[in-house]
Amino acid sequence: MSALQTALGEYLAVRRSLGFKLRYEALPLLDFVRSVEQSGASFITADLALQWATQPRDCQPANWARRLSMIRPFARYCAGLDSRTQILPVGLLPHRFHRKRPYIYSDEEVSQLMQAARELPSRTGLRAATYSTLFGLLAVTGMRVGEAVGLDREDVDLQQGVLTIRLGKFGKSRLVPIHTSTRDALETYARIRDYTCPHPTSHSFFIFESGDRITNRGVDYMFVRLSRRIGLRGPTDSRGPRLHDLRHTFAVRTLLGWHQAGVELERYLPRLSTYLGHANVTDTYWYLTGTPELLRLAALRLESPKEHNSHENQQQFPGIA
Repeated sequence: MSALQTALGEYLAVRRSLGFKLRYEALPLLDFVRSVEQSGASFITADLALQWATQPRDCQPANWARRLSMIRPFARYCAGLDSRTQILPVGLLPHRFHRKRPYIYSDEEVSQLMQAARELPSRTGLRAATYSTLFGLLAVTGMRVGEAVGLDREDVDLQQGVLTIRLGKFGKSRLVPIHTSTRDALETYARIRDYTCPHPTSHSFFIFESGDRITNRGVDYMFVRLSRRIGLRGPTDSRGPRLHDLRHTFAVRTLLGWHQAGVELERYLPRLSTYLGHANVTDTYWYLTGTPELLRLAALRLESPKEHNSHENQQQFPGIA
């Protein structure tokens, strides 16, 4: 193994120990290291980084910037091991990231998605129960797909109505209180799961019929399949509303409810940020400008603050879950 490959292995281990999962960076960075070595070099230069990052030539500049952003922290790490390493300037391949406008699901669309999942052919009935319950949980809690998939049985406290998210994004853990109706749905699923698969191979809360832990890839595949069936996407569309948009829908619906109740968002946004597991409350503020309806309501609030403040004093905080 070359010195550069050894450095890559150490770099990935250090970053993961700090809470970064790096699910998608490892293979591209290994490809970059091999590209450097094939050129005859043994250390990173800006030219070699640019040559690798701008492949393929016919893709969007945003993709080039993303590839280069993978190399930059790795190059900084390597600079401490080999002084010949060139640290990449921030101005290389500039591209400003623009978040896509979230797709906000209607209640009818969520119901259609869950009903389509309930109708999935299944040898034991567990497949249909797993996907319909999982989609419903994502819709009413705003959890990330990986967080729901990662739930173990001991993480789901049906007595207290609390979910424990362990090592979520950026390695953060948190507690997620759930509504009694959500608790009842999870309890029903647990009974079906334990009856149809009494000896699972995994201790995961959500499992395949085989007894193995359900996977992100399996959930994404099934969502695309069902979303085409109910018309959220065309029969062959590879793009369209995403499963992650259920999280956006939850956040936007919560903020809309607060706006309509006249509460002071600055006081309650940190609560939503904590509930969603955002690393920074500014990630939650983005929703205020991420949808036209919220932006319009915010503008109206600025135009008549006295009326809103008076209304706020008469309202009780509606709660998160």
